[in-house]
Amino acid sequence: MWYLYIIRCSDDSLYTGVTTDIPRRVLAHNQKSGGSYTRIRTPVKLVYQESHPTQSAALKREAQIKNWSRVKKLALIKGCYEELATLAKSRD
Repeated sequence: MWYLYIIRCSDDSLYTGVTTDIPRRVLAHNQKSGGSYTRIRTPVKLVYQESHPTQSAALKREAQIKNWSRVKKLALIKGCYEELATLAKSRD
């Protein structure tokens, strides 16, 4: 199983990634070995995750979410699915 995750960094920015082991990956980010973006923004906190059956599916979802605005990502994190639909329409 593959997972898409979003973490909130110490500067309040959001980082989106994929992994097969979320606890290990979040620990790696907090130990400054999880990626160059988060290295200077620790500590980080997991704020969202979803599972996918394949790496390909997780990577496609990651690419989709990385193109979203911060407002739309926050709506996803909060579970405001009606707001997500409104935000999607506003970009058309």
